[in-house]
Amino acid sequence: MVFSSFTFLLCFLPLSLLCYFLVRGIKARNVVLCLFSLVFYAWGEPIYVFLMMASILLNYSFGLLLGKLETQAKRKAVMAAAVAVNLGAIALFKYGNFILDNLGLLLGKPIMTLSFALPLGISFYTFQILSYVIDVYRRDTPVQKSLLNLATYIVLFPQLVAGPIVRYDQVQNELRERNVSLPDFIEGAKRFAIGLGKKVILANAMASIADPIFDAQIMPSGTAWIAAIAYALQIYFDFSGYSDMAIGMGRFFGFHFAENFNYPYIAESITDFWRRWHMSLSTWFRDYVYFPLGGSRCKLGRNIFNLMVVWALTGLWHGASWNFVLWGLYYGILLIMEKYVLKNLLSKLPGFLRHILTLLLVLLGWVIFRLESVTAILAFAKALFVAPFYGLAQYLSGHAGVLENTAWMLPAILGCLPLSKWIKKRMENKRSYPWLSGAFAVVVYYFSIALLMGSTYNPFIYFRF
Repeated sequence: MVFSSFTFLLCFLPLSLLCYFLVRGIKARNVVLCLFSLVFYAWGEPIYVFLMMASILLNYSFGLLLGKLETQAKRKAVMAAAVAVNLGAIALFKYGNFILDNLGLLLGKPIMTLSFALPLGISFYTFQILSYVIDVYRRDTPVQKSLLNLATYIVLFPQLVAGPIVRYDQVQNELRERNVSLPDFIEGAKRFAIGLGKKVILANAMASIADPIFDAQIMPSGTAWIAAIAYALQIYFDFSGYSDMAIGMGRFFGFHFAENFNYPYIAESITDFWRRWHMSLSTWFRDYVYFPLGGSRCKLGRNIFNLMVVWALTGLWHGASWNFVLWGLYYGILLIMEKYVLKNLLSKLPGFLRHILTLLLVLLGWVIFRLESVTAILAFAKALFVAPFYGLAQYLSGHAGVLENTAWMLPAILGCLPLSKWIKKRMENKRSYPWLSGAFAVVVYYFSIALLMGSTYNPFIYFRF
């Protein structure tokens, strides 16, 4: 069940809100949220609800043990066991076949493959669980003694299967006590509607441009740039739209999730881009992998090693495929070059040139991310830079659907700019602003519903991560 489906929009979400506000008291409301979240997760993969429940019980036990033990050696052993169990689950379900396939290549003979499916959102909710256990181990947060509260944190459906990655310390107080005010609920509704519009109106239009070109066996050279730009816009509006919907729904239930995107395509450097893109993932790797490895407070060689480890893992986190590892290493190399080799040169360039260079590098990164084989990546790169406009007119004239959807590229590009932030800053003190922003959200919501009614094409990229 995805947020942009009629089942969710017209049945599940209204029913969950009704039941939530019919009961009183934080404990009863957490029970409602927990039950609805389990139903939400079970809707697509019923069997993996048991995996989810086992994970909750195990990590609840790990937390209690870490709270009781005083000896550092014993606490470290429990911590190691918790990390091994949680990462072991990801390794088995997400990377099992990847490991076996590559082992088979090394041995020169095929090895058996695992037949079970990838549990939805396992990368997201496992990282959330680990943030809790690690913070308890570090004594940065108190042990959660309520199984219900911890379960609510782990399975909370707005961010369960596709983030943002909500750290336990960000919501620990709201698990115990929270209120939903009418202004907060209205802001949440606006945010949800805008997120739905990003996904249904813009991301789906960009997908209808990018997917046929990327999936084509023979691709005219002139379409490569259109596909690369469309995919960059698709993945941004797809994921940021989903994050907006999650943040908005969090407000419905009294939770305040941290932002996950901050206009990444206005960045003037790769470092700045990763401070703006999928911020919950970037900060997770920074705090739980990069800093423990030594961060930048070490010798040059060690820092380069730390960066490459973090970015290889970041790539692998996205999927069990070598193109994701290559994508992660690509950004690791870019960040090292930016930090140690080209720092002085880049600082002398005008801002608009740094911005263009960053966008070009990000576009190339998305090509690596999208295509699974090195051969396909090289062929696409050749199409980008060798006779880049050859065949463009002929392709567009023969593909009316693609040509029609390119009209959405301009509003999509404008949507990547902080125009709404600029408008809000200048109008929020005016009496008409709340009504105008509310009316805009309503229009976006109903236009999204109309598009969903008229189309069955509703892909969601991050559902497979």
